[in-house]
Amino acid sequence: MARQVKRAFRYRFYPTGEQVKEFARTFGCVRLVYNRALEERTRAWYVEQRRVSYVESSALLTEWKKSEELAFLGEVSSVPLQQALRHLQTAFTNFFAGRAAYPRYKSRRRSRASAEYTRSAFTWRDDRLTLAKMSRPLAIVWSRPLPEGAVPSTVTVSRDAAGRWYVSLLCADAVTCLDPTDQAVGIDAGVTSLVTLSTGEKVANPRHERRDRERLARAQKNLARKAKGSANRDKARRRVARIHARIVDRRRDFLHKLSTRLVRENQTVVIEDLNVRAMVKNHSLARAISDAAWRDLRTMLEYKADWYGRELVVIDRWFPSSKTCSKCRAVTDAVPLEVREWECGCGARHDRDINAARNILAAGLAVSACGAGVRPQGGNPGGQTATKQEIHPARAGISRL
Repeated sequence: MARQVKRAFRYRFYPTGEQVKEFARTFGCVRLVYNRALEERTRAWYVEQRRVSYVESSALLTEWKKSEELAFLGEVSSVPLQQALRHLQTAFTNFFAGRAAYPRYKSRRRSRASAEYTRSAFTWRDDRLTLAKMSRPLAIVWSRPLPEGAVPSTVTVSRDAAGRWYVSLLCADAVTCLDPTDQAVGIDAGVTSLVTLSTGEKVANPRHERRDRERLARAQKNLARKAKGSANRDKARRRVARIHARIVDRRRDFLHKLSTRLVRENQTVVIEDLNVRAMVKNHSLARAISDAAWRDLRTMLEYKADWYGRELVVIDRWFPSSKTCSKCRAVTDAVPLEVREWECGCGARHDRDINAARNILAAGLAVSACGAGVRPQGGNPGGQTATKQEIHPARAGISRL
C-alpha cells in the first residue's frame, strides 16, 4: 500500500557571481523583515498589550517598502519576505501554545542564511529551476533523481557556515509501506555503544567529533589568533566550519543508515524518552552526548516509522530499565553508571545495557498491546510498581537527506 507524503530533497548547487549577489541581498532583506516584525510584535505586546497578526505584519511590510529608508526591500522577490512573516507567525503560535520559547532575533553571523520561495516565485521546466529575479537556472548537482512526475511546491535556498549552497525541493512523494513482520526491538541509547538492542547486539558509537578533534582544535587555535574583522579571520572561520560540516555530514549519514535498518527489520521499535537537554548540563559527558545525537536518531525513527507503516513506542524517561531484572522483574537498588554488569537476587547476571534494552522492549510491547497508561510490570519485593508508560504515535516529518 502506497501513501502520499511531503518530502524534501536537498541538493547542492553552484551559483554564478550574479546569483550570489542576488541571494546575499535576499538573505539580508529576509533577516531584516523578520527582525523588524518581531520588534513590532514585541513592542505592541509590552506597550499596548495586544497581539499583532500575520495580516497586520504583512501590511507593515507594504508600508516599509514605500518608505525611503527601506525602499530597497522592493528590489528582491516579495515571496521570501512574506514567507519570513509566516515563519514568525508560526514561531509565535508555538510560543503561545507552550511548545517553544519566545522567538529570537536573527543574527547575521549565527543564523542560517536561507530564503523560501513558493510556487509563484520560481519556474520549474524540464528539471531546470529558475527563481524570481534571476535570468539563469540554478546549476544543481542532481545526486539523485526526483520522484517521477514530481513538481516542487516550495523551494528553499540556503548557505551553510562552510560556504556551501543548497536547494531543498519540497515535493509530494508516494511511499510504499513495508510488508508486516513479527519482529520487535527495544533500544537503549548509550555513549560507548550508540545503541544496544534487545537482541543483544551493540552498535558501536563512531564518535565522529572525536576523530576530528585534534584537527578541529588546531583550526580553532588558528582562528583565535586572527584579527577580528580581517580577511584572514574569515578564511580561518570557514576552515573551522568545513571541519564541523564534515563531522555533521558523517554523523547524519550514519544515523540515516541505522534508523532505516531498524525500521525495515522491525514492526515495533521501542525507545526511551530521554531528556537530552538536561543531560548535556553534565559537563563531563556533554560533548559525548552531543556527538551521539540521540535526538536526531529519534526524529528519524519517528518519520520513517510513519512512512513505512511501523510502530514507534516511546516509554517514560523515569522507567527503571537499567536496575530492573529482565528475568524476575525485581527492581534492585541504584546501579551506578560505572557498573556495567550486575547480578540479581534471583541469580541472573546481566549486562547493564542489554538488560535495559530488554526491559524497554517488554514495557513497550505491553503498552502497544494494552494502551497508554498501563503498568506492565507487576509489584516487586520492595512494594514498588513500574512507572507509567506512554505511547507516542509516530509523527509525520520531512526528510532532508
